[in-house]
Amino acid sequence: MANQIAVELYTNVIGYALKETFESVHGVYLDKGTSLFETLATISAAEASIPVGGKCATIAAQVEHTRFYLDVLEQYMLGNNPGKVDWANIWNTVSAVDDAEWAAIQGRLRTSYERVTNSINGIETWSDEDEIGGPIAIIAHTAYHLGEIRQALCTIKG
Repeated sequence: MANQIAVELYTNVIGYALKETFESVHGVYLDKGTSLFETLATISAAEASIPVGGKCATIAAQVEHTRFYLDVLEQYMLGNNPGKVDWANIWNTVSAVDDAEWAAIQGRLRTSYERVTNSINGIETWSDEDEIGGPIAIIAHTAYHLGEIRQALCTIKG
């Protein structure tokens, strides 16, 4: 199988894309200063509490959903079945937040991100579809919600 991708190469590329998505832009696909954590640092609890439309989620719900998605996908990557997942719960329960709740939501996201990154770095073979696809799905799904958050900010901040 001479056409296989080296484990270290795949892990490094995934790590690089995850860092750009969550931490800081390196020029892969985002504009400078627009990673998820950089974006969240500019948002107050009051702003995170504003839905941008009648049936739209708040930024706080977008962030909590992203954290939840990370947790669920990590379970699949590690070969665990998380069971029945209630994807609607966050959308139905997270809305307005105060400063402490907003800080806690961001803290949970960072904790999940760091744990998932460590899990990804610990994968030694990349021999399973969930192992290979999980990080790609995390990057794509997070990028989608980052776009939602940044679009909401256009409305909220004008």
